[in-house]
Amino acid sequence: MPPAREAPAASASQAGRSGLRAGSPLVYVLAVATGVSVANLYYTQPLLDTLGRAFGLTGGGAGLIMTVTQVGYAAGLVLIVPLGDLLDRRRLVASVSVLTALALAAAALAPGIGLFELASAAIGVTAVVAQVLVPFAAHLASDADRGRVVGRVMSGLLLGVLLARVASGLVSDALGWRAVFWLAAALMATQSVVLWRVLPRVSATARLSYAELLRSVAVLVREEPLLRRRAVFGMAVFGAFSVLWTGLPFLLARPPFGYGDAIIGLFGLFGVVGAVTASVAGHVHDRGLTRPATGVFLAICVAAFVLMGLMPHALVAVIAGVVLLDLGSQGTHVLNQSTIYQLRPEARSRLTTAYMTAFFLGGALGSAAAAFAFSQFGWAGVSVVGAVLAGAGLAVWLVGPGRS
Repeated sequence: MPPAREAPAASASQAGRSGLRAGSPLVYVLAVATGVSVANLYYTQPLLDTLGRAFGLTGGGAGLIMTVTQVGYAAGLVLIVPLGDLLDRRRLVASVSVLTALALAAAALAPGIGLFELASAAIGVTAVVAQVLVPFAAHLASDADRGRVVGRVMSGLLLGVLLARVASGLVSDALGWRAVFWLAAALMATQSVVLWRVLPRVSATARLSYAELLRSVAVLVREEPLLRRRAVFGMAVFGAFSVLWTGLPFLLARPPFGYGDAIIGLFGLFGVVGAVTASVAGHVHDRGLTRPATGVFLAICVAAFVLMGLMPHALVAVIAGVVLLDLGSQGTHVLNQSTIYQLRPEARSRLTTAYMTAFFLGGALGSAAAAFAFSQFGWAGVSVVGAVLAGAGLAVWLVGPGRS
């Protein structure tokens, strides 16, 4: 029996909490907390042009801020998220939320790009609270409602992503970019107190040392082909998603648009379709239609970049592309997570680590590629990179087995 399956001591304590239904108030608490946590990764996106000017950077250099944040997030996924199988999740998420607040305050105080990027990396490492809460929700959910519970929590996460961009742009225009990070720090400090008070205690699902816990993630990757395939889909869609949101602020800040931070941030609202899709995708998964729906969502991601690449100066086409990409990428992501959480119930935090590490490495690749592509080839280069990444995921889906 591989280390990833070692969890006999937890079964009794889990039984009393295994029936969480989709309509429970706790589901909405988890959804809000997940959205607040993940928002910290995205406050920077509509500010990239402003930060570039503040720190004297080129467009490519400013775009790399997102790469640093996403690499930090990948590190947090590897080092922190597996602890959700080893420790009391309530204590873990409350403690790490405090660290996120401190990292956000450091970003607000940063006098130069070096310290700002260091703080951004720390924000990324600690913002993984969101990825502790999602498997926590799956762990608490009843078998019949697991897809819907995950979908609702993911809807909160996606709304956090969208509203982060909107709030960031509006606050930056009104109070300056540093105020964005001060307000985010206060929000995370408050959240740490709330989560400590309302989350249930759940016994550990693993009896391993920390080193064994980390090694067991590699065991999962080696032994679960479905996890590997879903990780590839995740890399593809989040890489494409990051390409869009790294390149879009530079497109919108320049002629013929010439928008400021507030308007650029408001473009995040067009992605609300993705948040609605999360619940729908969870329901589709519960009905056994995961594979065909995945193919549809991946194809939508490719179509979004084709549309925006062909009509880069048509505002309607850009908006439609944002809507389509959010729909396709978030739908794929929810189906991915709902699928992998069925593989090994006792190792859901480690499954999250394996999947989300690939997911955010894809995002880091997409951000770096978009920054380079825009600096060298403009929006046309960004559109090609995004279509290629999404198309790679679609190609893997096309040649995969029926269960994937």
